Amino acid sequence: MKKKLCLSKKSKIIAGVCGGIAEYFNIDATLVRLVWALLALISTLWPAIIIYIILWAVMPAQNPNPPESRFPDGNPNDDFRRQ
Repeated sequence: MKKKLCLSKKSKIIAGVCGGIAEYFNIDATLVRLVWALLALISTLWPAIIIYIILWAVMPAQNPNPPESRFPDGNPNDDFRRQ
C-alpha cells in the first residue's frame, strides 16, 4: 500500500499537519514541530502560518480505523443463502 501525506489523527496539536508530515517521513512529530517553529521564527511567522493553513486545507484527513467488512467474501447476500 502506498503512503499518503494526510493529516494525523494520532499526533495532532492544532490540525495534524506536522504530525502527518512526521508520519509520512517516519520521524518524530516533535522534531517536525521544532523545525517548523524555527523556520517560522526565521521567516517572521507570516509565511509559515500561511503555508500551515494551506497545508491544512489541502491535506486529506486520515482514517485511522477503516471499517472492517461484515462480509469477508464481499457479498452481503451470502448470509441469506446459507440459512
